[in-house]
Amino acid sequence: MMVSEIDAAELKRRMDADEKFVLYDIRSDGEVAQGTLPDSEHLAMHLIPLKMQDFPKDRDVILYCRSGARSYHACGYLQQQGIDNAVNLRGGIISWAQHGFEIVSNAA
Repeated sequence: MMVSEIDAAELKRRMDADEKFVLYDIRSDGEVAQGTLPDSEHLAMHLIPLKMQDFPKDRDVILYCRSGARSYHACGYLQQQGIDNAVNLRGGIISWAQHGFEIVSNAA
């Protein structure tokens, strides 16, 4: 089974074009506190099975983590559950930051 992937530059292009998709940060609370991608929602990885009914069917569901490994496996899991619009951000937030794209601070 092939997991669909997107790189940071393509995700930024899609954001700038105002394309419709859902962006989930599946990292831990501690990681999220260090900053997130703009317009992303936090959905801790362990909660994904409980939120299956919330994933939209009419647009891409893009997942990211720190390096892209956890989100890759999460996308594979979603595909096994019949959700075929899951897309992994290759390289995760590390790749996003290396491209110099905006990180939103979540510091209280």
